[in-house]
Amino acid sequence: MADPLQKLFGSDARIKLLRLFLFNPKQTYTVPQAAQLSRVPERTARKELAIFSSIGLVRRSPTRKGSGLRYMLNPEFEYMSVLQNLLLNAPERAKDIFERVRPSGVIKLIVVSGVFLGDWEGRLDILIVGDRIKDKRLRARMRTLESEIGRELRYAMLASDDFLYRLNMNDKLVRDILDYPHRIMLDRLNIGLK
Repeated sequence: MADPLQKLFGSDARIKLLRLFLFNPKQTYTVPQAAQLSRVPERTARKELAIFSSIGLVRRSPTRKGSGLRYMLNPEFEYMSVLQNLLLNAPERAKDIFERVRPSGVIKLIVVSGVFLGDWEGRLDILIVGDRIKDKRLRARMRTLESEIGRELRYAMLASDDFLYRLNMNDKLVRDILDYPHRIMLDRLNIGLK
């Protein structure tokens, strides 16, 4: 699914790097780190960061000796909040999350909260419940989603039996997502919550 903002801003790499800096305002990154986290070529990241720096979106961070040139979001950039609101389309990403994680195993329940509902400080963003889930495959798919959103996702994966046991025992992990604003994207366990 192509991101319409890609056409508006000119490239997918630019969108990914913008999201990385706008949604992690206190973090500093070297060019290789920004490229790796955004999943863009290092050469492209270097070019885009030079553009961001020239317009004042990012600034060079004071560095320790030998740590290399680091960039961080410039908190005084006048269009910062406007760009954050425009690029905060994580709720749209929640709609296709089942299609993204389905090849990882037999998925029975997906609950989203946190960043997918606009809460950047929530404890958990995605709860995935299923059987025969391949951890490595799921982790790779989540990393791809993180590079598109521009932020590390906090997610938990539970086996169906484990989830039902935890639900009945009022486990803190399960309560952290179900007691606060959340959206159930898939419910094949018929847990009866909305």
